[in-house]
Amino acid sequence: MNTPIKHLPAEERRAVTIEAVVELASEQNPSGITTTAIAKRMGLTQGALFRHFPNKDAIIQAVMEWVAERLMSRIETAVQAAPSPLAALERMFVAHVDFIAEHPGIPRILFSELQRGEETGPKRMAQTLIRRYGERLARLFEQGKACGELDAGLDTGAAATLFIGTIQGLVMQSLLAGDVGRIRRDASKAFAIYRRGIRSAS
Repeated sequence: MNTPIKHLPAEERRAVTIEAVVELASEQNPSGITTTAIAKRMGLTQGALFRHFPNKDAIIQAVMEWVAERLMSRIETAVQAAPSPLAALERMFVAHVDFIAEHPGIPRILFSELQRGEETGPKRMAQTLIRRYGERLARLFEQGKACGELDAGLDTGAAATLFIGTIQGLVMQSLLAGDVGRIRRDASKAFAIYRRGIRSAS
């Protein structure tokens, strides 16, 4: 970056902070990331960081807002370009997988927040993202049933859970293997099995 971070406008500095946190989360447990480590990654003092965020929770909240906005926007773009509900589901699946492959720290942050016992802003944001995601899936399932592409008796709630769970499983396998690229390699095969389970037999 040509412009030193300390001289960036406030919004750009917030964006760089989010990028730093996502990068750090790809390297270590997000719960162990400190504001000192974030500031060091950015080449700033903690004082400079706290001019934009009062504490770590506020930083993670901003990260979750960024994730929700970027992921849902990418999904909508993929869905809008699809010729049918089933094709839209596949494109949504691939878009989500690609997003994670590009930002492997994100699922680590998401899992970390959902495991917290207390109710926090970032945790609520993560829950809201999952709910919005499920609602988007439900609309596609209903469209697919209406046009005869998907099984008319499909349980949309269970189908949404399995869709999200399949991606989460791919993420976990790639993290365990220490190979982020694995998620892309396995995605098409996993979706092919999923598609056989939800499509209409006729």
